[in-house]
Amino acid sequence: MILAESLNLIVGYTGLLSIAHAAFYGVGAYVSALMALKLSSPFVINIICAVIISGLLGGLAGIPSLRIRGHYFVIATFAFQLIAFSVFNNWVSLTGGPMGLPGIPQPVIFGWTVSSHFDFLLLVSAFAILVLWSCRQIVKSPFGRVLMAIREDEVFALAAGKNVNVYKVAVFIIGSGMAAFAGTLYAYYISFIDPTSFTVMESIFIISIVIIGGAGSLWGPVIGAVILVSLPEFLRFIGLPSSVAANIRQILYGGLLVAFMMWRPQGLVGKFRFRLENIKK
Repeated sequence: MILAESLNLIVGYTGLLSIAHAAFYGVGAYVSALMALKLSSPFVINIICAVIISGLLGGLAGIPSLRIRGHYFVIATFAFQLIAFSVFNNWVSLTGGPMGLPGIPQPVIFGWTVSSHFDFLLLVSAFAILVLWSCRQIVKSPFGRVLMAIREDEVFALAAGKNVNVYKVAVFIIGSGMAAFAGTLYAYYISFIDPTSFTVMESIFIISIVIIGGAGSLWGPVIGAVILVSLPEFLRFIGLPSSVAANIRQILYGGLLVAFMMWRPQGLVGKFRFRLENIKK
C-alpha cells in the first residue's frame, strides 16, 4: 500500500507513467540495511537517510520528464530501473551482489525493539497511515491541484504561470522518498535483501496495483493492494502446489491488467483513465 500510494502521486495525479518504482524501493532497502550493518546506526537515522537518498535519485530519474514525454519517458524510467538492478546485482563489495545482505538487525525505536510479527504489523501500519495522510494533504493542497492540472493539460498549466518542470521533479522526489519507507521496513522485517526483490517485474506489480485499484484516487491503491496481495494467499488456500500457484498468479495479474486497460482504464475507484492519448501527452 505504501508503494502504491507513493507511485500514485507520480502516475495517478501527475500522469507520468514510471516503471522505476522498484528501484527506489530497493534504494531505501539497501541504504538502511547497509547503515544498520556497517555503521550500527539507529533505525530512525537509517530511514531518514534512506528517504533522502532515494528522493534525490528519484529527482534525477524525473529530470528526463522535462524533455521527453509519453512512450519515450516510459522507456527512460525502464532504463533507470535496469541500471539500478545492475548496480544492486554487480556492486558486490557494497551490496553483496546476488548473495545479498543477510543478518539485518531488528529495529529499535526509542527503546522499543520491534521483534514479533505483531510489532511489525503495528510499525508498518503506522507508516502506511502516515503515507496515506501525507498523500491526502498533498493532493488537497495547491501543490496537488497543480499536479492534476499537469496531468489533464500541461500546456494549460504552463499558460497559468506554473513552473511545470519544478512540480514534475518535486513529485518524483516525494514519491521516491515515500517508496524508501517501504524498502526500509521490508529490509528490517525480512532481515535479508537481494536484488531479486527489486526487479522490473516488481515495478510492474506496483503499477498493476495502482491501475486495478484506481489511479488518481487516494483509496484506489489501498483497494488494489488488498486484492493483488490477497490473491496469492487464496491460491495457497485452495491447495495448489507453489510452482503452479506462482505461474497462475502471474497469469491472473496479467489478465486483470489487460482487462482493466480495455474495459475500465480508470480502475475500480480511480479518476484517471489510462488511454493512449493520456500517455502521449
